[in-house]
Amino acid sequence: MRRILHIDMDAFFAAVEQKRNQELVGKPLVIGGSGDPTQRGVVSTASYEARKYGIHSAMPLRIAYKLCPHAVFLPVDYEEYSRVSRKIKGILRKFSPIMEDVGIDEVFLDISLIEKTAEEIAKEIKTKIKQETGLTCSIGVAPNKLLAKIASDMQKPDGLTIIAEGDIENRIWPLPVRKLWGVGPKTEAYLKEMGIGTIGGLALFPRGRLIEGFGESHGRYLYEASRGIDESPLITHWEPKSTSREVTFQSDTNDWQIIARTLAELTREVANDIKQASYRGRTVTVKVRFSDFKTHTRAKTLAEPTNAVNEIRTAAFDCLKRFELKKKVRLVGVRVGGLEKV
Repeated sequence: MRRILHIDMDAFFAAVEQKRNQELVGKPLVIGGSGDPTQRGVVSTASYEARKYGIHSAMPLRIAYKLCPHAVFLPVDYEEYSRVSRKIKGILRKFSPIMEDVGIDEVFLDISLIEKTAEEIAKEIKTKIKQETGLTCSIGVAPNKLLAKIASDMQKPDGLTIIAEGDIENRIWPLPVRKLWGVGPKTEAYLKEMGIGTIGGLALFPRGRLIEGFGESHGRYLYEASRGIDESPLITHWEPKSTSREVTFQSDTNDWQIIARTLAELTREVANDIKQASYRGRTVTVKVRFSDFKTHTRAKTLAEPTNAVNEIRTAAFDCLKRFELKKKVRLVGVRVGGLEKV
């Protein structure tokens, strides 16, 4: 029997800020962008006090300010959050070397070969993280990654939830379909049109009709996931497929010089990123989002992979020339894909 833990740090960015500044504890705190809610930017993390006002990640900072004008707004300090994240993952590797790094604030851990009970291990992890960082986490324990991730969200913050195979009907099926990994707003809306609102309702739906509505791969996934079936392994090492950077302008612009200067800076940053990681890329893609929020991309594939900033910049500007810049630009970005090790 597999035993998988999903460790999810509670309101991570906000918790780190509250730890290094005790005056922020208990206050509605919003982390995002430059920390200025009058400027463009989105919420990266909101403290639980701020979430009571309806503030959530990916929400525009200006809307967050309208919902809670007395909240404290701070800029993202990614360097500090990364430092704390590395410390936490160092703690977790001492419990099990089979670890999948999902993001800066979450991890999957396989404890199948450890003799202690899952509850004992989870409690030890929570205690160790609290002792060494002062932060809390929520842990889900289950026979697979899918159920472990759902479980970690069931008793936040500072929760510990254990899901066994026999618990699926009573504890998983009543949950809304959005709780399933991979079910986003569009899939949720489509399922709602089909009369499906809960995971249990999805589990009772004929597999053939799901495949008909969502295609072979996604339809089969929805059918199996709703029944708690997930055989996916922990990915302990992965190679990136692409690296990208983008910038949202504080004011929409049609100034060619501003757009070109921004693109040149982005290509320099991307080239440095892949060079420092010892990669080269073959495909350069430029993304432009206009003032009406319509987003378009143009790409160019190079004859040979490269990490030279001059070559990447030249390709990016070749892509930019293929856009009709008749409308003001809200965002510009560049991605280098087809990465391979140097």
